[in-house]
Amino acid sequence: MTDAEHRLWSALRGRRLKGYKFRPEHPLGPFIVDFACLEHRLVVEADGRQHADSDDDRRRTAWLARRGWRVVRFWNNDILANPAGAEDVVLQELEGRARRSAATAMTLTLPALAGRAPPLPQSGRGVWRRRRDV
Repeated sequence: MTDAEHRLWSALRGRRLKGYKFRPEHPLGPFIVDFACLEHRLVVEADGRQHADSDDDRRRTAWLARRGWRVVRFWNNDILANPAGAEDVVLQELEGRARRSAATAMTLTLPALAGRAPPLPQSGRGVWRRRRDV
């Protein structure tokens, strides 16, 4: 790991960032990403100068995005100069995804009833009627 990756990892490891779990140097398809939060499908990359205007990075990000991953990239010098700022950006991405997921789950699992009470559950045995001709 580079110095910037070490600095970022010290903030992400052991669920230190509000309980979110990250894995370092995690394989995703044909790639190995710097850090991955599997639960929220977030990749965090710490890049040096060699990544400036990199077509490989654009293809990699596009590949991950097609599979539902979001990628947050930081320049190494930005992480070293302002590690708290990098942590804040990662946290905003995670909390934004969590809010969107919760809203979607509520919409899917708790549909609004159009001004009616929900139907009462059946007793379990069905409806039984006595025959009168017996």
